[in-house]
Amino acid sequence: MHPLPHRYDVVARGGPTGNLSVEAANLPSLAVTAPAQFGGPGNVWSPEDLLVASVASCFILTFDTLAELSHLPWIEIVCPTEATLEMADGKRRFTRFFLRPTLKLPKGANPQKAEHLLHQAEERCLITASLSSSVNLSASIEFADGPTR
Repeated sequence: MHPLPHRYDVVARGGPTGNLSVEAANLPSLAVTAPAQFGGPGNVWSPEDLLVASVASCFILTFDTLAELSHLPWIEIVCPTEATLEMADGKRRFTRFFLRPTLKLPKGANPQKAEHLLHQAEERCLITASLSSSVNLSASIEFADGPTR
C-alpha cells in the first residue's frame, strides 16, 4: 500500500441532456445519469447506484484483505446491498445501508472466524466509515465441496 494520504481524481462531464461521462486516469469511461426514481431511464448507472456499489465492493475488498491476513480460506462472497434514501434533517440523503453477504467457505474452514472477519470488514470499510448513514450487516456462510481459493 502507498503511504497516506491517497488522492483520487475523477472528471465528470456532461451537457443539459443525455448521460454524463465519468472518467479517471487508466480507467474506462462510465456513463452516468439520474436513476429511474428521479426521472432517469433506469438502464444507466446513477450516482446513487455507484454509491451503493462502492459500499458493497469496499466491504468485499476489506473482507478479502482481512481473510488473507487471518489465513482464512474462502471461495466466493456475494453481497446484495440495499440502501434507503429518504428525507432526514430536511435533506434527501441515504440513511442506511443493509449488506446481506453470503460467504462460501471450503469444507473445514472456521465459520466463527469467518463471521468475525465479516463483522470486522463492515466496521473497517473506508467507504462506510466516510458516510454518516447507518450500516447494517446480515451475513450467511455456506460450505462448498470444491477446492479452496
